[in-house]
Amino acid sequence: MSGLLRIRWAITPKSAPQPHINCNRCGGLRASRCSWKFRVNANGKRIDVWLIYRCIDCDNSWNFAILERRNRRDTEPDLLQAFESNDPALARRYAFDAVALRSSQTHVEEFPDVSVHKRISGGRPEDTAVLELHLEMEMPISLRLDRLLANELSISRSRLQALEERRRLVVTPDGARALRKPSRHGTMIRIDLASEPDREDIIAAAGG
Repeated sequence: MSGLLRIRWAITPKSAPQPHINCNRCGGLRASRCSWKFRVNANGKRIDVWLIYRCIDCDNSWNFAILERRNRRDTEPDLLQAFESNDPALARRYAFDAVALRSSQTHVEEFPDVSVHKRISGGRPEDTAVLELHLEMEMPISLRLDRLLANELSISRSRLQALEERRRLVVTPDGARALRKPSRHGTMIRIDLASEPDREDIIAAAGG
């Protein structure tokens, strides 16, 4: 039994990060949720664009700056139209950018829930001795790699750690301690299952 099974996991976060804003109506820090709507202010040759958030307690609005005092000539017409029409894909792109949100706020709450679409890209499940998982991500997520693998393969994190210590699980390119880090786009996980008694169950879970 020497077969290699390659599976691609396309991973998408389900819940947008929530910045914690000093709400002037509630009188303290409150989580805010994305409204999925933009506010566009075109004043002469300058354009400002914000993504609107609302306090989860009182619905007070907060504007997350996307463009500030941008020259109209430097803004593509299609992009401006997307802002003005509240394009869902564009709103999602900015709403899930936790790094940008953190640059303007002290605390941003991220959520670990993701959806995983699994697709076999090489090999046959019935011949598998080595499982190779390739991670593809629409955007960065905070979910640790060991939690992702444990959830999707239905095995414990301690077992994943043991497999890594025995060099039967290898992560590329992060290497040592990668299991404890956030899952990343382009990561490849190779797991030697040849001597694992529940090999078939793990393979079935890996392929969805």
